Amino acid sequence: MRYILIPVKDLSYAKQRLAALMTQEERTHLAWEMLALTLNAVARVRNIDRVALVTNYGPALELAEGYGMEVIRETEQISESVSVDFGSREVERKGAVAALRLPIDLPLMTTADIEGIIERDVAGPSAVLVPSRDGRGTNAILRRPPTLFQSHFGPRSLEKHVREARTLNARCELIEIERIALDIDEPDDVAEFLKWERKSPIRDLLLEMGIEERLRGRAHEG
Repeated sequence: MRYILIPVKDLSYAKQRLAALMTQEERTHLAWEMLALTLNAVARVRNIDRVALVTNYGPALELAEGYGMEVIRETEQISESVSVDFGSREVERKGAVAALRLPIDLPLMTTADIEGIIERDVAGPSAVLVPSRDGRGTNAILRRPPTLFQSHFGPRSLEKHVREARTLNARCELIEIERIALDIDEPDDVAEFLKWERKSPIRDLLLEMGIEERLRGRAHEG
């Protein structure tokens, strides 16, 4: 049995690094729309057994229920790494042999991208990692078993995860997926996302907010 794990924190305080570009209300709205987009893509994945959100955020619990997804309820939220590792232990206890962690801030990710990662899953201790756009972060990680090694999301996480896998002599594969490499954390990420011509609810939302004009203003000030 294989799981997709999606950690979701309290979106009321989401995307603080976009504070110079958006109000908190706008950032929360953006995060919510990206969560909905993620669940919509994940719900159509054919080569997975179960999907679980790791969260204690009320609106996310209701959204997961609407999709028929499981919820691994946290009593507190400390960090994404702690949340993912808690969820990994829980699904392994339920019989999962592998788990793919996906964040909610990958606005270009498609169902086919997700299925492509899962197709790389092989028997025996292994990890499949998709780097972030800067080549230092880990935007997706599939581990077999789910608790193969501890999570290190944050600065230089890719290097840390690869080192963990190699220390255990586990098979470790890095795959480049351009759409998954782009996450939305910084104003530069928003600018990069808007360069894509692909129509999406996230693009429409950003354009409605007037984000292009704000980005031009920032560039002029710089």
